[in-house]
Amino acid sequence: MPSEEAEFKYPRRRVIRTAIRHLTRLILTTISDFQVVDRVNFPAEGPLLVVGNHFSFLDPVAVLAISPWPIEFVGGLRVPNAPKGVGALRELWGYYPVYRGTGSQLAFRAAQAVFDQKGILGIFPEGSSAFAVLRPPRPGAAFMAARSQVPVLPIGMDGLTNVFPALRKGRRAKVTIRIGRSFGPFEAPGRGRARRERLEEIGHTIMQHIADLLPIDRQGHYSADPEIRAAAQGTEVYPWDDEPEL
Repeated sequence: MPSEEAEFKYPRRRVIRTAIRHLTRLILTTISDFQVVDRVNFPAEGPLLVVGNHFSFLDPVAVLAISPWPIEFVGGLRVPNAPKGVGALRELWGYYPVYRGTGSQLAFRAAQAVFDQKGILGIFPEGSSAFAVLRPPRPGAAFMAARSQVPVLPIGMDGLTNVFPALRKGRRAKVTIRIGRSFGPFEAPGRGRARRERLEEIGHTIMQHIADLLPIDRQGHYSADPEIRAAAQGTEVYPWDDEPEL
């Protein structure tokens, strides 16, 4: 039986991923006013868990385009808010699917194997790009962070939701990607309720670090402004809670 590292080799698909990275970087800088702030915060190497807000189907494209190292992703099996071309790009790049609403362990096993090889893994804690304000996380990112005890790097992305609306008006939207400082690692010892509460705490800490990299009006549930938090109420409802991916 192959080892986890053999099954989830890191890095992989080097040739096609290099081509995709250069192409997506060229496209993004052509169709938008694209700026990356604080690249100096990128660690030189892993292991590392990269987290970011998820307002647009372009978010993973932007992350892979700016990443200075090979990066793997875990993500939902379906991307209902994205055009077919994005789905094709996901397949070309390759990712480890999360079967939302099920007890699948594939993504968690893949994540640990990547970290064991000092790799970089990206995840969007909100779990979907259904809204353009920051929402509470799904449990996956916190679980991976606590289980692996690797540093976490937050990324805040603003303006990607405006790219195509602006293009239709003959303009280039301003897109700003902010790289935060890595934090952690975390632990979640124990069992049962105490461990669940600790994982929830870790999840909210992760989201707060992302919120700090976003404009105030996008911080949603993590804004210091009570009016912004109140306006975000309802966005915490997860679209697939009653519709597992099988």
